Amino acid sequence: MGADGQTNDAMKIGVLTSGGDAPGMNAAIRAAVRCGTDRGAEMVGIHRGYAGLIQGDVVPLDNRAVGGIIERGGTILRSARSTRFLSDEGRECASGRIREHGLDGLVVIGGNGSLRGARWLDENVVPTVGIPASIDNDVPGTEMAVGVDTAVNTVVAALNRLRDTAVAHERAFVIEVMGRSSGYIALMGGLAGGAEVILLPETPTEIADVVAQVCDGVARGKTHSIIVVAEGFAPIDRPDAKPSPGRVVAEALEQDGTVETRLTILGHLQRGGSPSASDRILACRFAEGAVGWLVDGDRGVYAGLRGREIAAVPFPCIEEACDNVDLSLLRLARVVAH
Repeated sequence: MGADGQTNDAMKIGVLTSGGDAPGMNAAIRAAVRCGTDRGAEMVGIHRGYAGLIQGDVVPLDNRAVGGIIERGGTILRSARSTRFLSDEGRECASGRIREHGLDGLVVIGGNGSLRGARWLDENVVPTVGIPASIDNDVPGTEMAVGVDTAVNTVVAALNRLRDTAVAHERAFVIEVMGRSSGYIALMGGLAGGAEVILLPETPTEIADVVAQVCDGVARGKTHSIIVVAEGFAPIDRPDAKPSPGRVVAEALEQDGTVETRLTILGHLQRGGSPSASDRILACRFAEGAVGWLVDGDRGVYAGLRGREIAAVPFPCIEEACDNVDLSLLRLARVVAH
């Protein structure tokens, strides 16, 4: 039975990507369409996330339409942030479009905000499931989200290149990476990239302590330093450091004068690029689970990785705290960088 009350021979499932793009979204779209087709469902795509849903920008997707996209970054469905969808008027319009197009279910691919929107749709309009895709890895209930592995590898590749210059010129390099509320990218990228100092939203400290750590390294014979700063890091003594705490750290090191310092803000470089093998595989597994749940009559969940298994995580879990940042690894990073 479709959302318009008509009887359909095949379940009609819509797929949309919402919020910030993440490497592996296309792999998830591809797998969702092909797994849905394999289960006898009719698959359609919705352009530009919830904004496109409000406008009824719906296109058919068959197996050939998603060919050759598993290796591509971004999202062929495109993405957008929709403030209109947060309003009663916008949600009423989106609900009407769902009924107009006879959708029996939705697969929403995105981060926390996108999954909250999916929860509302599931509770009020149509069976909906989610696929976590967020490079920050800040979605509760899953150990990993689509796009995280690629983003971390992008950071590590940048650190490798910057270290070459840091060694050659005996400089300190401050690298600001994404992560407004979660320091996962900074922590894992910094550990894998051999950073001397890693600054996270979860561990506020004083700028003076950061300068002291770098100066201590110089005193121990280090001729260069790599300092990785998450964009959400908030220095205790500089609450005005946003929107660029990395710039504040770099300026403090320059003013101290112990070591010449340069700043690099990686920004949206971390979102782009061909997804890693791990992200492609995770996207496929998440999509298989999400579509399978819908076809089998389950709803109100999003996919989560727990150990080696793909689990159905109830939508209310999206409001819980995320604990994917393991601070014991920060202590390890300090030891191995000493």
